[in-house]
Amino acid sequence: MSTGQLTDQAAGTGTAPSSPSRPPAGTTRRPPSLRTRRARAFYVFTVPWVLGFVALTAFPLGYALWLSFTNADGLSQNSRFVGLDNYREVFTDPETMDSLWRTGVFTAITVPLTIAAGLLLAVLVNQPIRARGVFRTLLYLPAVVPPVGAALTFKLIFDRDSGSANGVLDIAGINGINWLVDPYARWVLIVLTMWAVGNGMIISLAGLQDIPRELGEAARVDGASPWQSFTRITLPLLSPVIFFQVVTGIIGSLQSFMPLLIALDPTPRGVTAVPESNYFYMINVFAEYFANGRYGYASALLWVLFAIICVVTFVIFKLSKGAVFYSVEPEQAKPKARTIGGVR
Repeated sequence: MSTGQLTDQAAGTGTAPSSPSRPPAGTTRRPPSLRTRRARAFYVFTVPWVLGFVALTAFPLGYALWLSFTNADGLSQNSRFVGLDNYREVFTDPETMDSLWRTGVFTAITVPLTIAAGLLLAVLVNQPIRARGVFRTLLYLPAVVPPVGAALTFKLIFDRDSGSANGVLDIAGINGINWLVDPYARWVLIVLTMWAVGNGMIISLAGLQDIPRELGEAARVDGASPWQSFTRITLPLLSPVIFFQVVTGIIGSLQSFMPLLIALDPTPRGVTAVPESNYFYMINVFAEYFANGRYGYASALLWVLFAIICVVTFVIFKLSKGAVFYSVEPEQAKPKARTIGGVR
């Protein structure tokens, strides 16, 4: 039937022909909208991260949480549910509490020292001196060394028989010291921690360079001394940077594991050879996992440490409200204007 006949038939009956359910052949589909394309790109780029997070973070955390309620030893398949017994043992085990105390003392010593040393170096290399870029590079260079390599290097330096530290003492006529045992092992660990002070220097330097110079010049015009300018202008404006270093430094120190690499006995007998002063919380976890085979108890130790870090971080954030000054305050929600009868 031709098109003219269809038109005549439609005109005679008074009804129009029904539109086809599918678009005619040869027509192009409407391209996806910008919002759809952005959504597709978002999921394409986030799927690898989500898969990695689930496989490498969420699943291990969940599995460790389940292990903490069992007596699993990593070898036997017949592990049983023990409830909160592992967590009760954590808070009643003297060795665990002593290791937690040593870790806390180490954190209380190293975090302020590292922040203060980094800030001091940042102030020095921020001065208008010649070749300050070279000094910045040399001071930051130790922080580039991988932690494992730095720890092994320090172990060689402080070796009792062939270490360079005892070589210097021999030149001065002092008998060699066994640095890697008590009571000297803790000081070697503190020196190793201060070795990477360049990280804190770079962070503090970035904060110093963000402070307007006009403030210091105005303070000098008003007769303020350099110390007064530093304590009343520089430090308050630098408080967000210091706060960041305090939080990250405490979290890192509580998870410190480097003593295991530098404080072993010269004739290693496993993790039990770590000097008592350097037997930290994470080393106790390592010993329970691999030396004692108590996977359930070690998992409980890790979750207790996670809870301690969360509590400490929460307390620090609460205490920082009156001590940290931000140059830009967070935006506050503006109250909506009331309307009467639809008219403001």
